[in-house]
Amino acid sequence: MTSIIIACLLAIMLIAAAIVFSIYSSAAKKETFDRTKLATSSFQIEVFDENGNLITDKNQYNNQHININDLNPQTTAAFISIEDKNFYNHSGVNYKRMLKALIKNITSGKVKEGASTISQQLIKNTHLSSERTYERKIKEIFLAKEMERQVSKDDILESYLNVIYFGNNIYGIENAARFYYSKPASELNLQESAMLAGIIKSPGSYCPINKPEKCISRRNLVLSEMFKDGKISEDEYSTAKLSELNLNINENFNNGQNSYSQAAIDEACKILNLPTKQIALGKYKIYTYQNPDKQNALEKAITDKLGDVGKNDIAGISINNSTFGVEAYFGKSTFSILNSKRQPGSIIKPLLVYGPAMNENKISPSTMILDDKIDINGYSPENVTKTYSGYVSVREAVAKSLNVPAVKTLSYVGIDKAKRYAERFGIEFDKEDNGYALALGGMTYGTDLLTLTNAYSSFANNGKFKTACFIKEIKDKNNKTIYTSQQPYDQILREDANYLTLETLLESAKTGTARRLNDLPYQIASKTGTVGKGESNSDAYNLALTTEDCVGVWVGNLKGEEIGSITGGILPTYVVKDYFKSIYSKHTPKDFEIPSSITEVEIDSLELENNHIVVKANDFIPERYKQKELFSKFNLPKEISNNFLEIQAPTLTGKVENGNVILEFDSENYLKYDLYKIENNKAKLIKSFDGISGKLNYTAPFGKNKSEKYYLKTKIKNYATGQEIESEPSKTIELIKTSKNTVVSEKSDKWYI
Repeated sequence: MTSIIIACLLAIMLIAAAIVFSIYSSAAKKETFDRTKLATSSFQIEVFDENGNLITDKNQYNNQHININDLNPQTTAAFISIEDKNFYNHSGVNYKRMLKALIKNITSGKVKEGASTISQQLIKNTHLSSERTYERKIKEIFLAKEMERQVSKDDILESYLNVIYFGNNIYGIENAARFYYSKPASELNLQESAMLAGIIKSPGSYCPINKPEKCISRRNLVLSEMFKDGKISEDEYSTAKLSELNLNINENFNNGQNSYSQAAIDEACKILNLPTKQIALGKYKIYTYQNPDKQNALEKAITDKLGDVGKNDIAGISINNSTFGVEAYFGKSTFSILNSKRQPGSIIKPLLVYGPAMNENKISPSTMILDDKIDINGYSPENVTKTYSGYVSVREAVAKSLNVPAVKTLSYVGIDKAKRYAERFGIEFDKEDNGYALALGGMTYGTDLLTLTNAYSSFANNGKFKTACFIKEIKDKNNKTIYTSQQPYDQILREDANYLTLETLLESAKTGTARRLNDLPYQIASKTGTVGKGESNSDAYNLALTTEDCVGVWVGNLKGEEIGSITGGILPTYVVKDYFKSIYSKHTPKDFEIPSSITEVEIDSLELENNHIVVKANDFIPERYKQKELFSKFNLPKEISNNFLEIQAPTLTGKVENGNVILEFDSENYLKYDLYKIENNKAKLIKSFDGISGKLNYTAPFGKNKSEKYYLKTKIKNYATGQEIESEPSKTIELIKTSKNTVVSEKSDKWYI
């Protein structure tokens, strides 16, 4: 019964497939096979700057070509065994494999498996887009069959091997051999050939540099298929599968992958859904946001510091805050920097922690947080210095990049809610990224420099975010515009919450870890980040912005090595500084505007210092005990300080000595004291004291009377009205003159000297 049901379902699927095939086949037949596209080994792509001038980066690909007869037979066998076992027996299409893939695709409702032959893959790379649709697949089939009628198998295989993508901006097997093994493709051995054949399925997933374990596993699968196909002996298979990758990366190989134009080309591939070669063959023209002056300034700022970078990698990217267009990009590395995810360290704090906390009305820059040792279910973060600062303001915590306050603030917001904010900034998280280590940038895979710089640009745009891009527009060979950048805005942070976060970054550039920027004569907001400990750091960042530009600089090592003692506050910050000095040499960017939803409030600094709470200053608090702080109108301090609302006169003491009256009391410099003397049952003001702290003495000759009486009153000014209020009088003391200079105070506490 079950077999009957399966047979019926299969019949239905085949009928559906036939219908789909018939719908698109007429359109597919109109596609024309162009043999010249196979013969084009080297190709060029035109990329233009914001002024419409051609960018002179290296945009030429496949400059190395190899004849199939010059390759080791095991090299070609490796590709055939893993990609298309029946290559020399079919006429362009493997119908058996296609049927299996079709069944899986129909049952899943998606085009997941293509079962493409080498011929079909070559057609896809030279004639069609990369979209996964049935229409494209049917076109691929028709063109592959037509190619097989016109081109020999060896020529097809040769073209395929010379055009296929091997990752790291490498096209063609000759370039791949020279990059990964520093040798021509004709000298590849068995395991090297198997490795290259293995990575082409997904160059990012099987990259031998970043993911060697997966690469070896994939290579060994290729070797296994070769053994099954009788292409290698059992001894060859056993030996090869136990070998290391033994890469010999050519550090001087110019693949141009960290140039501005290559970044734009990669973006164009995603926009047009076309491989690089088709963009070149189609003569598309890419117009970008590149500013030549800023590009030159960034390149110079980085190259001037290459001596300090040493063997490590470095990159810088600058985004125009008005357009969110990438105006400059430059990197030094053998590998693709923009496509590499790295741990962001403290750079993530404003995006994941402090910005969201401001927006959720959990904190303000003056909020005090206790920086001390904590333990959250076994997680006990430390500051870089391994010391703790006690109570610190949020402003200070950001400026000094303290870790414990960041973790505590994340707990105020909640991990899930904080992640949702960061995701809107473009940051992607793994499903395992659910711990408080996220506050310090502890992610499974990390993020990239472009994403971080893009996110920081929103701080210069009142919390509005737009995906940054290299490309302004794309034109076809007929000069017709086929794409224009129109990215939507997303208001992630309220204007007030955004500015308060920005204000902490301004402080970081003044007094914090980015303070090496503080002598530049304009406002800069900045945050540094360092991943690692001491001499074993792996990544160092500085993200900085003015009202005009946002720049990010990263130093790391994509080979997985440590970068030593390089930190974000030094080398990346100096690159940022040199860049800003260059681009602002003839003008000064404006200051950041304070939104109308921000208000300035006077708070009680004594409460802040002594009790670590933020309360409004009342009208009687002296100016010296007030400080002005910025707050969101949606998150103002709710409590008013009780300090100075009740004042008491201090205890007055006195004595008679050598014919003089000597009076003494403890004074505070924010209070005013009036000293009265009672004469003929009337109080007479004899002296006022103001602005004095500590023990205060008053000396005057003893009068003609046998006794003298004194008392104090304390006064404080209402700073709102300008009026003064006074306390109740202090206890009156009476001084009695005798031959022994006796002093007697009133009531039961009379005493004698």
